[in-house]
Amino acid sequence: MPRARIRTAACAAALAATVSASPAGAAAPAAGAAEAAAGGAATAAEAAAGEAATAATAPAGTGPRSVSGQGAGTDTATPPAPHGIRWGDCPEKPVPADMRCATLTVPLDHDDPAKGTTHVALAKIPASAPGHGRGHGRLGSLLLNYGGPGAPGIASLAADPTLFAKLGERYDLIAFDPRGVGLSDPVSCGGVQEADSGTQPADPGDPATQLAALRAEARRCERHSGRVLPYIGTVHVARDLDDIRRALGEKKLDYLGFSYGTRLGAVYAALYPKTTGRMVLDGVDTLTEPFTEQALASARGQQRALDAFLTWCAHQDHCVYGTNTRTAKEKVAALVARLDEHPMTGTGGTPFTGDDAVLAIGSALYSTTTWPDLADALDRAERDDDPTGLEQLLAPPETPPSGTPSKVPADNALAALTAVNCADDPDRGNDKDAPAAIAQEIGGLSAQFREASEIFGPRQLMTLLSCYGRPAGTDFIRRIDHPGAPRMLLVGTRGDPATPYEWTEETARRLGSAVIIDHKGDGHTGYPSSACVRDYVDGFLIDGHLPAGTRACPAGE
Repeated sequence: MPRARIRTAACAAALAATVSASPAGAAAPAAGAAEAAAGGAATAAEAAAGEAATAATAPAGTGPRSVSGQGAGTDTATPPAPHGIRWGDCPEKPVPADMRCATLTVPLDHDDPAKGTTHVALAKIPASAPGHGRGHGRLGSLLLNYGGPGAPGIASLAADPTLFAKLGERYDLIAFDPRGVGLSDPVSCGGVQEADSGTQPADPGDPATQLAALRAEARRCERHSGRVLPYIGTVHVARDLDDIRRALGEKKLDYLGFSYGTRLGAVYAALYPKTTGRMVLDGVDTLTEPFTEQALASARGQQRALDAFLTWCAHQDHCVYGTNTRTAKEKVAALVARLDEHPMTGTGGTPFTGDDAVLAIGSALYSTTTWPDLADALDRAERDDDPTGLEQLLAPPETPPSGTPSKVPADNALAALTAVNCADDPDRGNDKDAPAAIAQEIGGLSAQFREASEIFGPRQLMTLLSCYGRPAGTDFIRRIDHPGAPRMLLVGTRGDPATPYEWTEETARRLGSAVIIDHKGDGHTGYPSSACVRDYVDGFLIDGHLPAGTRACPAGE
C-alpha cells in the first residue's frame, strides 16, 4: 500500500483520539452507534490491516428478498443469456503469453436494466493439458476471486498463474475485475493527491471538523466515480458473476474464492443455489457479525498473528526483542506509542508514524514468508531509528519496466474497498446526533478495543466511522441461512490475521452444506502455503472428492 493515503482514516483517528481520554464514567455508546464499514473480515487483509477508505454506498435493500431454503434467490427467474465473450489482447502488459482478455457488458441494476450498463473486465488462461479420453478432458471454466474488496483479479492472475498450475491443466482459469475495480469502470475519490490537498483543519481534534471531513470525502467519491458507485456491492457482483457464467456457456459455476472472495461465493450460492457447482472458499469471511464485532475480531486475529510471529522471532538468532515473548509484545506496543509521539524521518523526509508502523506490521503478518523481513525491519527501527524496512513492507509492488502504464486511478483499491463494505452492511450510527455525542459513543468502545489488542485495537476502532453519513447497505448477506446450495469446501487457518477461524465455522453453519479444512498454520488463507490444503482443494475441484466432516491440515504441511 502506498505511504500516501486518503485522509479518512486520519479523520477517524483524530476523532478517536479526541475521546480516548474520556472520563472513566463516560456513558457507554448506544447500541449500533458508529458501526460502519472498513473493519470487515476481508478488509483487513486487502487494505493493510483494515485502513479505511471512503466512498458512497449502494441503496439499502438491494438484491432479492428470499435468502433461505431450496431454490432461494434468482434461480427461478433466469434472465436472457448475455452475448458471448470475444477474447483478444489484454490492455495492460505484461501478461502470460496465453492469457486473453475481454469485456462483458452487464446491467448497472439487474432489477432495472433500463438504468443502463457497466462493464466487467475478464481474463482467461486456457486449460494447458486437458488430456484425452474418459476422465481426463477439459472440465470447463474455473472462476477465481483473489479477495479485496477492491483487488483486481486480472492483474493477480497475470502476476502468478503458476499457483493454480494443477487446476489450470484441466480448467480454463478465469479472472475478473469486479465492477468498480481495476479495469471494470473503476471508482475513485479523486486520487491521493486531491485527498491530501488543501489546508489542515485548524483544530484537527474537533469532532465536528473531523465528521465534516468524512462527509466531504464522500462527496469527492461521488464526484469522481460516476454512475457505477451506487451499484457497487457484493450482491451486484454476484449477479454479474452469473452473467459471466452464462456468457462462458457453463451450466454451473465452479469457483475458488479467497478472503473477500468467500463473501462473494457465499452470496452467489444464496442467490443461485441451482447453478452453484464446485465451490471452494478459503480465508472465510463472516456473514453475520456487525462491524463493531468484525473490527474487534480482526484486532484479536491480528494480535494472535503477531504473537505467533514474536514466538518465531524468539527462536531466531539476534531477534531484536530477545527470547521473552511477553516483554516482546510490550516492546512492539512501546515502539508504536513512541512513533505516535515522535515520528521517525522516512523516505523523502516524510514522517513515519505509529499508524504507519501498525500498517506495516499488519501487512507482514499475512504470510510467514515475510516474517524474516519484518524481523529485520523491526531491528532497524529499534536499533537505528531507521523506518526504511517498515516502509518497504508498505510499498506497493513495482510495475515491471516493460509494463503498460495503468489507467486505473491510484486510489481505486481503497475507494472500492469501502464502497463495497458500506454497501454490504446495514449498520449505521445516527449521523443526526451531535458530533460530541458521536465522539463519546466511539470513545466508549476504546477500552474494549485496547483489550482486544493494545497495538491493533485503536487502529481498528478508527474504521468504525468510515461509512459515517452514508445510506445503510443491504441486509441480504446478514439473512443468508441454509440456501440449499450443494456441498462446498471451506478452508480456515488458525493463525489467520484477517479472517479468524471462528468465521469459517460460523459461515459453514449459515450455508448448511459445507465441509471444513482446519489448517493449523499461520498467515492469511491456506491454499498458497499448504500442500495439504491444495491437495484437498484440487481433489474436490478436479475429481469432486469431498471428505466427510472436518479435516485437519497440520502447520507446515
